[in-house]
Amino acid sequence: MEFERPLFELEDKLDQLKRMDVAVNPEIAAEVEDLEQQLEQLRKETYEQIGPWERVQISRHPERPKTQDYVATLFTDVVELHGDRLFGDDEAILAALATMLGRRVVVLGHRKGKTTKENVARNFGSPHPEGYRKAMRAMRLAERFGLPVVAFLDTAGAYPGIEAEQRGQAWAIAESLSLLADLPVPVVVVGIGEGGSGGALAIGFGDRLIMLENAYYSVISPEMCAMILHKEASRAAEAAGCLRLTAADLIDFGIADEIVGEPLEGAHVDPEPVIAAVGERIRAALDALGEVDPQTLTQKRYERLRAIGVFEEGAG
Repeated sequence: MEFERPLFELEDKLDQLKRMDVAVNPEIAAEVEDLEQQLEQLRKETYEQIGPWERVQISRHPERPKTQDYVATLFTDVVELHGDRLFGDDEAILAALATMLGRRVVVLGHRKGKTTKENVARNFGSPHPEGYRKAMRAMRLAERFGLPVVAFLDTAGAYPGIEAEQRGQAWAIAESLSLLADLPVPVVVVGIGEGGSGGALAIGFGDRLIMLENAYYSVISPEMCAMILHKEASRAAEAAGCLRLTAADLIDFGIADEIVGEPLEGAHVDPEPVIAAVGERIRAALDALGEVDPQTLTQKRYERLRAIGVFEEGAG
């Protein structure tokens, strides 16, 4: 990531010094110690002062834990569902039945790849309409058997290609939102990385929204926003600041309920405690929501949605 470049340059210089023979030049040891202190100070300053655009970049880090990492760690007895019964299977969406601490649940999530081959197969986490229809199949199973839904968000947005539009992309997203709004079971959503546009919202609206510290959730990606407003994707950093898309912003707006902290450099540095913390927050949310009757649950979800945003009516 561009903002990390000074860190990498200092780390590279430090590595070169450490490979040198201290016996030949005793001053090297002192220089190494000094550089290590500089590096630690620079690392602290870099990550404690990052802005929205830097957080977006961290959310996209290729080694950041993916939906499949959370599912593999937090759930057992996972039975994945495939296909939408209309066109085919979309690997960009994971839909499964699973067990979490003795509680049977439906798990949904955007699924990116860990290799180039996987990313191509999963369209880099940007679903086609059949992906959302697969998710709806799972939602209807959740309704039929009274199972709570846990959804993981990590997409730059739904796939915008002409073939997706021909197969009803907009309709699939709208139908998914309608189904989610009236689903009479608890829905817990976790923002683990990117959360772009309707592609995220289609499976990302529920009774609780848990955000990782460096995840974002926005009506549009910064690059697309910059293209529309300024005709320049290069102004994405500026757009990110205006969109108010960070986890902290979502808390301020009353959209998100809580933030799960990450290591200084991001969740990819030490994923295990981050995933464990997410599991604890999901469990607590499901415990609390499990005590609410279905009618009250859907009514509160409606009120939650209606409470988002502030508007003013101007005089004539």
